[in-house]
Amino acid sequence: MFKKLTVFFLFLFAISCAFATHERAGEITYKHIEGLTYEITITTYTYSPSPADRPELEINWGDGTSSVISRASKTEITPIIRKNIYKGQHTYSGSSTFLLSVEDPNRNYGIINIPNSVNIPFFIQTELFINPFLGPNSSVVLQNPPIDIGCVNKLFVHNPGAYDPDGDSISYKLTICRGANGLPIPGYTLPQASVSFSINETTGDLIWDSPVLQGEYNVAFIVEEWRNGIKIGYVTRDMQIQIDACNNDPPVINVITDTCVEAGQTIAIDIVTTDPNGDNIIFSASGSPFSVPESPAQIVPSYSAPQPSPLSNQFVWETKCSHIRKNPHTASLKAIDDGNPNLTAYSSINITVVGPAPENLTATPLGISINLDWDESTCTNAVGYNIYRKSGFYGFVPGPCETGVPAYTGYSFIKEINGINISEFSDDNNGNGLIHGIEYCYMVTAVFADGAEGYASEEACATLKKDMPIITNVSVTATDKSNGSIYFAWSKPTELDFSQTPGPFEYQVFRKDNSAGSEFVKAATYGSLNDTIFNDSGLNTKELQQLYRIDFYNSDPNNYFLIGSTIQVPSVFLDIEPSDQKLLLSWNNNVPWTNDTFVVYRQDPVSLGFDSIGWSPTPSFADSNLINGKEYCYQIKCTGSYFSSGLIDPIINFSQENCGRPIDNVPPCPPVLALETNCEMLNNDLTWFYPDTCTVEDLTFYIYYAPNESSDYQLIDSTILDFYVFQTDPPSVVGCFAITALDSLWNESFFSNSICVDIDECGRIWFPRVITPNGDGFNDFYFADSVNSVIKLDLTIFNRWGTIVYETEDPFFKWDGTDQTNNKECSPGTYFFEATVSEASLRGLTERKVRGSITLLR
Repeated sequence: MFKKLTVFFLFLFAISCAFATHERAGEITYKHIEGLTYEITITTYTYSPSPADRPELEINWGDGTSSVISRASKTEITPIIRKNIYKGQHTYSGSSTFLLSVEDPNRNYGIINIPNSVNIPFFIQTELFINPFLGPNSSVVLQNPPIDIGCVNKLFVHNPGAYDPDGDSISYKLTICRGANGLPIPGYTLPQASVSFSINETTGDLIWDSPVLQGEYNVAFIVEEWRNGIKIGYVTRDMQIQIDACNNDPPVINVITDTCVEAGQTIAIDIVTTDPNGDNIIFSASGSPFSVPESPAQIVPSYSAPQPSPLSNQFVWETKCSHIRKNPHTASLKAIDDGNPNLTAYSSINITVVGPAPENLTATPLGISINLDWDESTCTNAVGYNIYRKSGFYGFVPGPCETGVPAYTGYSFIKEINGINISEFSDDNNGNGLIHGIEYCYMVTAVFADGAEGYASEEACATLKKDMPIITNVSVTATDKSNGSIYFAWSKPTELDFSQTPGPFEYQVFRKDNSAGSEFVKAATYGSLNDTIFNDSGLNTKELQQLYRIDFYNSDPNNYFLIGSTIQVPSVFLDIEPSDQKLLLSWNNNVPWTNDTFVVYRQDPVSLGFDSIGWSPTPSFADSNLINGKEYCYQIKCTGSYFSSGLIDPIINFSQENCGRPIDNVPPCPPVLALETNCEMLNNDLTWFYPDTCTVEDLTFYIYYAPNESSDYQLIDSTILDFYVFQTDPPSVVGCFAITALDSLWNESFFSNSICVDIDECGRIWFPRVITPNGDGFNDFYFADSVNSVIKLDLTIFNRWGTIVYETEDPFFKWDGTDQTNNKECSPGTYFFEATVSEASLRGLTERKVRGSITLLR
């Protein structure tokens, strides 16, 4: 017969006979009902024979109210362990963040890592985040119970089997067990481990490597939910682990790779579980694939009784469109052996169900637009489509888990279509028209309510008809402020519709520059289709970029009209930015064709000719190892193509010539700041150093200071040394510090690391309890111990009848035991003081009241 944690529960029975405490583990979860109404579920695990049974529990809703909710069910897991479920509903008044909590006395006796656990209340809390902009939310569901067992000196792994019913992302982190009023339990520590105790923030595996002492332990962890990168709540689980001196080993579930599947397909994954000790195994699985209302997953075959090792099962899931979501479904796998004690193994499979690709995408040119058409998505829960475009065909074939259209394909997102029934789109480049000569390719994906994007369609490509001139060259042939020249060329239209544009035809070339207020002016007119070159001269090509366009006319005097205009195309303009021993070259690449190679030419100072010094696939280049102050001149050759038949290929254009001189404008490395607080002198000693990779020569250092965290840094001093002593009046160690370095050319570095010091670094002002003004040199004066960061003090000392004997506003006061009003010695006895202390802190100026008594002895 399958053993049920025998050793663990005999131990629980033995200790619980003597103590009426009962709470061992639990958590609070919630489910959205409607509007601002939520159903709360409290799950606890208790010692069932205990007289401290709880048919009701009080829950704090986190909005200033609380309720007593009744137990909905109790399940006897074993003769001595009971699972309790409490359910209740609550309607909140509005959006906010609410901390739901339950406190119940007490925990069970003898928890190793909780001192005096028998007198420590059990406390759990959950965060509920209500935000109408993020939509309703239900908490994670934890499907594996929070009670587990392990062996001394053997790796222990537990997994809560968490899944999110809304498909939100989840993460895990350890926290501390809490007691009365939700405060950390004094003396609580993580269980002692020979190597480490941790939780995997992604999978939720709680890993104890390895237990060193047998007994009961409690630990707590938080399961956080994330939606669109925003944390939207968490559940805290407080769980109990029993460690025994045993030789059993848990089963082993074969490693399974996460995968993706297209909605509508059936996925089958083989699972093999073995037990290293040859024990029988019970295998089970849980998680969102098994909880979906339509076509849940199955484990086949499914056994309720232990089976011999090795055990073979299969995860089978006939997926549907309703299973599509952005985040994967997690199937939590669990195997329990029937050894002594029963040990558990955990594993998981992440399965992403992906929407199918839209089918039969077509692209048809029409004028300066391309019309797209595709079949509606076969998944009726799709909410729309995303459309992507690039110049030229890529040949994208998505991998099994490659959804949407990856950026590496060169495709760009151009349009979101809302509505599954809209399966067509006319691309006119946002009203600017598409460009003749370019092959435009498209892909379409289906989009779902949570932002999930399906597989991409096949690519569909089209090119506009060549019924307009296509600009191919705007190349600088001479650089000058007044007599520069440009070679401007285009390809003639070859697919004219003579029924619409019978001719004859006329090109009108327009030009403008990039100066403020410049407008297009007509530069040339040609009356023949074969005239496709214009050599433009008398230009300022040295300082200005030139831009061209062509207006294409049907020039019959009796039928004169504009057929269309090309887009404006600029010349290549080279900019140079000086730097230390190098020049940074950059140039524009906003042309309708695709440039893929840029050759950099530099002028030879002797021959004055230009020689190639390098090339770049992008419109930038750094020429290094130069001499500061020396002039260097450059020109860029751009090579590209329309990648369309019938057009010149390659397309070559040159920039203007431009010159620059390198200068040392590079700031030094930021120093690395260190700080030591001197609590005796109430100052901060700042020191700094440089990594070995940084050059340190003739540097000046600026000292920056901010009095608190909300203040901006201010420059307070400079030094050429590598240390600085910071003091204030009145004395305070509070503040934030950073430094920068300046070289001999006044290039200032970025800020160093910043270091902040708060008032607690040296303690706050406090007042002694005794004064003995008898002239023996000990306690002759009554004064404050440490005046760290005291900005203002109002102190009053009075006798037992309330008569004031001493008042001061001086933080450095010294009271000699005389009555300030008559200079007579005060009688021995008890006196009282009240002080209002204003102190500097990183939060700013804070004020507090201090009261106490003083014993005066003579």
